Amino acid sequence: MPHDSSDLLRSAGLRVTGGRLAVLDALERMPHSDAETVRQALTDSPARLSLQAVHNVLGDLAEAGVLRRIQPARSAARYELRVGDNHHHAVCSSCGAVTDVDCVVGHAPCLTPSATGGFAIAAAEVTFWGVCADCTAGSDSSTSARAADTPTTDLTDQAGPFGPAASTPTEGAPR
Repeated sequence: MPHDSSDLLRSAGLRVTGGRLAVLDALERMPHSDAETVRQALTDSPARLSLQAVHNVLGDLAEAGVLRRIQPARSAARYELRVGDNHHHAVCSSCGAVTDVDCVVGHAPCLTPSATGGFAIAAAEVTFWGVCADCTAGSDSSTSARAADTPTTDLTDQAGPFGPAASTPTEGAPR
């Protein structure tokens, strides 16, 4: 990590534990990960945490301001170490990949609403939706092979830019 994780935890008023250090290390290697992805990353580490323990650590770190919690529509909460600046996220509506998008203004709030409804606006959180380069490249190479006889489904066709409606069960999934 670009900073010492132990010092980061102490400066946030948190005890330094093996579990917290392991979670920070996993998020440094895999930004925008959900709790299950972090837990899987820890299977070979000395700090083998249960999924509930990972959730607890992530919650504690987010509450202390060490992590930022984001939750794109119809997605599990994800966590990142990039805090303290004003940035947004782009989410692939095909594979769910998330990437940071710097705010052009550079300070919060970067958007000013036409009406605040009495709120003192402190920040704006923007999520851009689209298709990532990997999915675009994959669809370009396979489009010609399947175009003639296979119907394709663009997630944006069914429920706007966020993919299929949440009430639409996945085939074989419990209702």
